[in-house]
Amino acid sequence: MGLSQSRSRVTQELMDKTGFSAEQIEHLHKRFVCLTGDKGVLSKTDLEIGALEHNPIRKKIINAFFDRRNLRLGSHGFESEINFEQFLIIMSYFRPMGEKKDEENISLCRKDKLRFLFNMYDSDNDSKITLAEYRSVVAELLSGNLHIEEETARSIADGAMMEAASICVGQMEPDQVYEGITFEDFLKIWEGIDIETKMHVRFLNMEAIPSCH
Repeated sequence: MGLSQSRSRVTQELMDKTGFSAEQIEHLHKRFVCLTGDKGVLSKTDLEIGALEHNPIRKKIINAFFDRRNLRLGSHGFESEINFEQFLIIMSYFRPMGEKKDEENISLCRKDKLRFLFNMYDSDNDSKITLAEYRSVVAELLSGNLHIEEETARSIADGAMMEAASICVGQMEPDQVYEGITFEDFLKIWEGIDIETKMHVRFLNMEAIPSCH
C-alpha cells in the first residue's frame, strides 16, 4: 500500500469516528500542529492561550479536553496528553447538530453535547454535580464581576440547585436531601434550551464544521 493510500485510509477512519470531512480534518490538523509544535501531542499548557485567557471557567474547559470520559476511554480520570485523533474526538462535541438531520440523530447529538458539559461540571467523576461543584462553577463564572460578592455567588448557586431539585424531584420532604444533579436530571434541566449556541471553541477558528450524523 502506497503512502497516499495509507493516509487516505487513516483519514477515512477519522472521518468515520468523528463525522468531520477530510477538509475539516486537514484544517484541524494544522490547528493541532500550531498548538503543539513538533511534539505530536497536546498538553494542558498548549491550551493556555489568548482566546481562553479571560474565560472564567478556562480551567474546566481545558480539563474537559483530557477527561477520559470525553475521550471515550470508558474510565474515570484524566490523560496528561492527547494525540490528534483524541483531539478530533473532543472537537466533535462542538459540531452543529444540523437542521436537516432526522430527529433521532439530533437527539443523540444533543445528548453527547450535554454529556460533555455534564462531565465538565462533575469535576470529581462521581456521576453527579453536587452543590459544592455547582458553587465552584458559579463562583468562577462570576469571578470577573467585581460587583458580586462571594456570598452572593454562593446564594445564586444554592438557589439554582434548589430549582434543579424541584424540577427533577418535585416536592421534597423537610428532611429530604438532594444529593446532586445526575445526568438524567441534567437532561431535564436543559430540556428546551439551545445547547448549540452555548458550546463554542472560538480559538480554533474553524470554518463550516459539519453537522452530526
